[in-house]
Amino acid sequence: MYAGSGTVARALAGVNVSAIEGKAGWLVRAALVGRLGAGAETTPRYRLDVRLNEQLQGLGLLSNDAVTRERRTLRARYQLIDLASGEIVLDATAGADAGVDIVSSEYAVIAAEQTALENLSHEIAEQIVTRVATKLRKAG
Repeated sequence: MYAGSGTVARALAGVNVSAIEGKAGWLVRAALVGRLGAGAETTPRYRLDVRLNEQLQGLGLLSNDAVTRERRTLRARYQLIDLASGEIVLDATAGADAGVDIVSSEYAVIAAEQTALENLSHEIAEQIVTRVATKLRKAG
């Protein structure tokens, strides 16, 4: 979206993404680093701290109490911190959810849950990068 050598792209490259706990955290961080172009600038100007909340909820109960559908929810609270001043430049949230059908194949359900988590991670990262880019564009 902001690729290249423009002002916003340079500002985004100056964002260091802190480690995020868990598998979802690893996926979100990898997506953020890829989208931000983090590391392109040798001295980061900002630090992005992200905390995730992940839930898997059963829906669509049959008469025998078997779950036929799940909803996977991923929420993020993130802060963009100016490393020079320690000031919190941006404090916001992002969220996404996806539905997963429960089928008779356990492998298919596990694969669908994994795919949902990967997709949600990319969606969360995209929301965060868009908001950070907008903030840095206004600040610059």
